Order: sequence, then C-alpha cells, then structure tokens
Amino acid sequence: MKFKYVRIQGRELAANTEYEKGVFSMCWQLIRDEIMDEEDASLFEEIDKWFAEILPFPPMCNGKEKVVCFFKTENTEEMMKLITPAMWLLEKYNHPFYLVYTNTPGEIVYEDDYQIVVKVPERPIDYRESVTSAAQLKSEKEKT
Repeated sequence: MKFKYVRIQGRELAANTEYEKGVFSMCWQLIRDEIMDEEDASLFEEIDKWFAEILPFPPMCNGKEKVVCFFKTENTEEMMKLITPAMWLLEKYNHPFYLVYTNTPGEIVYEDDYQIVVKVPERPIDYRESVTSAAQLKSEKEKT
C-alpha cells in the first residue's frame, strides 16, 4: 500500500492542540528543558532553520489553531534526509517517536507542494479503538 502523508510524532500531547507533538516541538522541548547538549541543540537549530527557509509556513499555524502538519510522501525524499538527524537526536535522548503514515489524515485546511495541514478532531482519534484483532475476526466469523 502506498501512503500519501507522513507525520513524525511523539506520545505527549501539545497543549494548544491536544494532539501528539510533532518532531519539531519534541526537539525544541528537549532544548528548553536543557536535556539536549549544546552541540546537539545547534544541529537541531540548523535543521529547523533549513525547514523554515524552504517550507512555506502555513498561516493557520501562527494563530495557534488546532491543526497539525503532515509531510507529503511524494515530495519528502530530501526532507526526510534532512529530518533524519532530528530523529537521531530524539533517539539519542531516549525520546519516543513514531512515523505515522496515512491516506486519511482528516480535514485538510492547507496544502502546498510539501505538506498539508489538517484540523485536529474535537476528540483525538484513538486508533487502538478501530483495530480488530485476529481473534475478534475469527470469533465474528464463527458466529455466522
């Protein structure tokens, strides 16, 4: 299966969106909490600077609206190469993160060549609720 979008996110929720923090927020938090050493912080600042220069900044992200960004997989080869060191930093500091691939991220409110922005649902989606185990499928099949 080919996916259209990817998001790098952690476990903790962002205060303004109540959605899992993205890779940039997680790294900035490590810097603010003085967990990341100076050399690593400088590396991340360079990564962040490159993305700020190359990617358009979606206007709705300025107003602290309840939105999150996903990269488009069709245009992410160069971006993923440049964001990989940020993921290494998260690993180095034992900060868990996930790459979430999807074709259905939610209601898209912004789109450019590299990314989309989607509204955060009123109630964050708990994907575990929609997972059907093999045992459940077998049980349902046996009922019919």
